[in-house]
Amino acid sequence: MESLALPNDPGKVIEADRAHVWHHLVQHKPFETIDPQIIVEGRGLRVWDITGKEHIDAVSGGVWTVNVGYGRTEIADAVRDQLVKMCYFAGAKGTIPGAEFAERLIEKMPGLSRVYYANSGSEANEKAFKMVRQISHKHHGGKKHKILYRERDYHGTTIATLSAGGQQERNAQYGPFTPGFVEVPHCLEYRAQEGWEGEAYGEKAAQAIEDAILREGPDTVGALCLEPITAGGGIIVPPKGYWDRVQEICRKYDVLLHIDEVVCGLGRTGTWFGYQQFGIQPDIVTMAKGVASGYAAISCCVTSERVFELFKDAEDPMGYFRDISTFGGCTAGPTAALENLRIIEEENLLENSKVMGARLKANLEALMAKHRVIGDVRGMGLFAGAELVVDRDTKEPVEEKRVMAVVADCMAQGVIIGATNRSLPGFNNTLLFAPALIATADDIDAITNAVDKALTKVFS
Repeated sequence: MESLALPNDPGKVIEADRAHVWHHLVQHKPFETIDPQIIVEGRGLRVWDITGKEHIDAVSGGVWTVNVGYGRTEIADAVRDQLVKMCYFAGAKGTIPGAEFAERLIEKMPGLSRVYYANSGSEANEKAFKMVRQISHKHHGGKKHKILYRERDYHGTTIATLSAGGQQERNAQYGPFTPGFVEVPHCLEYRAQEGWEGEAYGEKAAQAIEDAILREGPDTVGALCLEPITAGGGIIVPPKGYWDRVQEICRKYDVLLHIDEVVCGLGRTGTWFGYQQFGIQPDIVTMAKGVASGYAAISCCVTSERVFELFKDAEDPMGYFRDISTFGGCTAGPTAALENLRIIEEENLLENSKVMGARLKANLEALMAKHRVIGDVRGMGLFAGAELVVDRDTKEPVEEKRVMAVVADCMAQGVIIGATNRSLPGFNNTLLFAPALIATADDIDAITNAVDKALTKVFS
């Protein structure tokens, strides 16, 4: 293996970081006495920090992004060549990689036809929300503007996307929020409302959405925005029957179905998109993260032709979608996305996600048989969660600090895992796993072996 390209003066880099970088999702007070961790290199499923320590990355870049793994020279080379040729032009014009990736993407999404480029998941969801609002004004007198979202789901970090965010601790201290967003209940069967189980729970959880539409007034509800599988809210795979009924409800009341695939898209669950696991047909699909595996910034808001046609009106000077994403015009994103898609196809990574995902889930279930602190294991493809409880009978959640102690112990062993944290009051108790789609059996076993040791240490 090639030697690591560590800096000549690591201390200087650390001090520059400590003095000037404002990190995401981190309390900086501890950095007055400890060093911030700096990641300097990645290859495959491994990353190395500035001290030279090696880690297996079981969360694809910390936030479920690097789907095809680190060190892909073919993506970097394609981006470099494209940037020299044509780096950027505003999205009012077209570019070759923009046209080519849109065509290739739509091939994977039957029933959809149009791709609007932006540069983050939050921004893609903002575009969708704006489309819903403008459709309301153009075609419904401004009345059909409300957007339903689900408890525990997450759609972004802007004020509008937080307004559609079902994680109270993520939202805390950022209100007041944008009006017109309405929450519907979660669909986590392990913590089913009123004791419902199985297909009956799927029906009841979906019925709660219809109840909300009727309560608000069907003529006021424009869209329903859901993750296909709830991600940061605890890896929640909806129960049997849920999605069929949700789609039926949306069609019944002429409510646009917006699926947020920012996490699940591009192979994470074993299909190109998470919604395809459930046989439904959305009107709008948003995506980011795995679209280019973090090699360039890109997000997409994809719509049906029916939605697109609602903005074609030569008689109305304000009738087109009057929106811009500055860096949606950068050609690096679609260029990287094209190579990313090619890699997934040529290396058969959808199938690997299924096979290695089954191994990951089986390993976690074996740990559940060994450690009573694991109350539930759930997931699909290379996307899994293990919920930790004090008692399996009462399902009392393990307190967050002990969950994070498991994460910290895994880190000390050289394995990076995730967990729900500072998101769900009282329920930040689920370990999260989303290794790159290139993961091998040895990688999966190493990840779960570290979890085994950490659980033994923290809960013995």
